[in-house]
Amino acid sequence: MPVAFDPALAHARVARFWDLESNFGVERSALKVYLHEIVSDRYQLINGLQVLRDELQFADRKTLSDVVACGADFHAPSVVTTVAHTSCGDRIGQEAKQQYEQTVASRFATMSEVGGLKVESFSPAGGGTDDGATLAHVTIAHQLDESLRTKVYAGNPQSFVLVGIDLTTHVGHSSEGSGQYGTTREAPWREARTACGAVMGALEAFNADNAVHRRLRADLGEENYTFLREKGVRSAEGIDVAPVVAAAIICVQGLINTARACAEELDSRGVAHLTASVVVNRTSEADPLIYVARATVFGGEIRTQGLGTDASLYTGKMVDVSGSPRLQLTYGGQPSVDPPCVVAKYSVRPDGSPGSLYD
Repeated sequence: MPVAFDPALAHARVARFWDLESNFGVERSALKVYLHEIVSDRYQLINGLQVLRDELQFADRKTLSDVVACGADFHAPSVVTTVAHTSCGDRIGQEAKQQYEQTVASRFATMSEVGGLKVESFSPAGGGTDDGATLAHVTIAHQLDESLRTKVYAGNPQSFVLVGIDLTTHVGHSSEGSGQYGTTREAPWREARTACGAVMGALEAFNADNAVHRRLRADLGEENYTFLREKGVRSAEGIDVAPVVAAAIICVQGLINTARACAEELDSRGVAHLTASVVVNRTSEADPLIYVARATVFGGEIRTQGLGTDASLYTGKMVDVSGSPRLQLTYGGQPSVDPPCVVAKYSVRPDGSPGSLYD
């Protein structure tokens, strides 16, 4: 039987996580966002523990080869990690997806016996998530078999599982003219096109028969959809940033939906760390990111921090980032660095295999 879990130690880890500074809303290097926001946060949750992510670490005495020597000692305080991420299927953003997998997933995703990453990777049109409940369920259900979960839980009262879920949407940026958002060139010799085509299509030419348009409009909500179409959002310099705001809201709503679903799926020894980001597609240079939100799910609390889901509260201005003009979004007059957290309560499932929204 699993040994009694010591929640105080895990609570201390999550508290130290929330002491780390985060900077939301500014368009900056994807590498800086990955390392200084996502990777550093996630390491804070697992530092000092035996990290179990290589399939070979689960080899046991039934293994009829020397691979049994790879098996982990479950008596040591351990954490099992896995990763899921979403990105729009548009080919214009594939380099950003590859950089994410190299920088973030390579450190936390489950690894196969041949060394490949076993990432839960989803590409809904428009980004965000097709369905937060399905994303949470699939990711958590695949993390551990029940027998392995029992071994990990029975080994040490500090051992737990960590689920990392990183959601992205994307928006184009044109360097021509006033530098509008919503279109970009896939390459210098290509014509400019909408990006994200799905989000821009839903905003500018909504088709009720298009399931993607309906989903994105639902993620935005009717008030936001009407506001962005009729009033829009302009930066202090007069640049139309409504496409960026739409992408941000869709991603944040996906994070909220997925976090709520994680609360249904995880037991008392499960921790979820979720992030939401907008990739800015630029021509002839690396695509930067706008980090828009983060959340944790643990111990009866869903704690969320970052930009929000009310389009009317967004403002923007251009700021200097490493010598280049970049967009800074702000929300409701809140500070970009360490804005207030929103906390929602939930009932914690008892120790054991995760539940399912589809039981």
